[in-house]
Amino acid sequence: MAVASIEAVILARLVASTQTLGRMFRLGARTTTIMLIDIVRGQLPIREAVIQAWFFITVTAVPAVLLAVPFGVVIAVQIGSITKSVGASSMAGAVGGIGVMQQAAPMAAALLVGGAGASAVSADLGARTIRDEIDAMRTMGIDPMRRLVSPRMLAMIVVAPMLSIIIILMSILASFLVSVIAQGVASGSYWLSFGTFASTLDIVICVVKSMIFGYIVVIVAAQRGLEAKGGPRGVADGVNAAVVIGVVACFVVNVLITQLVSMFLPTRLF
Repeated sequence: MAVASIEAVILARLVASTQTLGRMFRLGARTTTIMLIDIVRGQLPIREAVIQAWFFITVTAVPAVLLAVPFGVVIAVQIGSITKSVGASSMAGAVGGIGVMQQAAPMAAALLVGGAGASAVSADLGARTIRDEIDAMRTMGIDPMRRLVSPRMLAMIVVAPMLSIIIILMSILASFLVSVIAQGVASGSYWLSFGTFASTLDIVICVVKSMIFGYIVVIVAAQRGLEAKGGPRGVADGVNAAVVIGVVACFVVNVLITQLVSMFLPTRLF
């Protein structure tokens, strides 16, 4: 009986998880369709999107800078010690630049939007849900997806690449200063190797990754917020789940994207 009970519980959890994933995909597809249609028709609530984008920037810009500097320093120290030991100190710029642009910057942006951005979206929508504002909007014929979720989706998709660019600039600057001042790398050699191996494609990959991560984060946060129940405790649980699930999903998707990029767009040597 005990084994059968455990199997029933596991099966019920799997079914519930699958249903939740399905609702999340449906919310993402519907919100994306609504956003694109409203953009084409000029009906997207631009004011709400700008307000949300500015809010995301205010809560993530300074942490992005503070996060980028240690990234650049750590990369410079680790890469510098390796390149110096093999007599290739001039390659520090190439290795550091590619690592920051393709991996560190988009993942740091995912952490920031997944933490500050997802918690804000989930808390806002969750509070509206438990106060019955979402049901009231539906009663009045206002689609919450169009009025609340799609502007936040557009704002997150725009802000995430901006954070990535900021992180790239600050990380590379910090890495350059450490390499030149602390490790004795010639500044010309650093920028020459960086320019030789880094390319516009790396920036494109970074921006696309950031947009995908922002999209994932806002969908997870919106789904958790709109399905919040149980009062303030339910909102808090939804915020916690949105942050954890959003960040973990970004890491998993990053692995898949990295594999695809390595298969079809390998790093050029010359």
